[in-house]
Amino acid sequence: MRVLRVAICFCIVLAIFGCGGGHSPAHQRVLLPPNLNLAPHRNIGLFEFSVENAKGNLHEFATHRFEEYVLAAQSGIEMREFTSADSSRVFAGGADSDGCPVAFFGHLKISNVKPHGGLTASLSPVVRATVTVELSVWLVNTRTGGILWRRSSASTEEVGGLSISGGMASFSAKDPNDAYGRLINQLVYDVTYDVRSTWVDQ
Repeated sequence: MRVLRVAICFCIVLAIFGCGGGHSPAHQRVLLPPNLNLAPHRNIGLFEFSVENAKGNLHEFATHRFEEYVLAAQSGIEMREFTSADSSRVFAGGADSDGCPVAFFGHLKISNVKPHGGLTASLSPVVRATVTVELSVWLVNTRTGGILWRRSSASTEEVGGLSISGGMASFSAKDPNDAYGRLINQLVYDVTYDVRSTWVDQ
């Protein structure tokens, strides 16, 4: 009987230490800084995105949404908006302390437009459509013209507020956020990954 009790105690001790040794150390969540830190540049230029194979306000909407995401991700920076007509002035003053040492550019490429819908009372074709949109964004050194960073993302979604004229898609919804906000939000979220701090388990 005594031998049995000793054997049982021995098994219990082995079980306790065996289970304890099998536990992995507790994970600790650590906040990593963004891969692309804009704070040292402070004044950041943002050129209105260009668009390919489409008309309307899609590129304007994407530009503003990109600006919102970047400003929300990092503090201590200012975004200054420009159009393509401002490029010579911005690049000429890139080395000045009052200028923008770096500037973002972006391009939207629209493809695979597959409309499905009908006509309005005025016979204007207003439809929903499945479209593929690729967003490419890059950061340029305005003093040298060199590219410092680049990222792109593509997505296929159904969007609204679309009209077709001469075979060209036109994105001119009264409420862009409702018509194609989901698509643009996802693309902008993807391309701004490097400007956001991220939590990782260690």
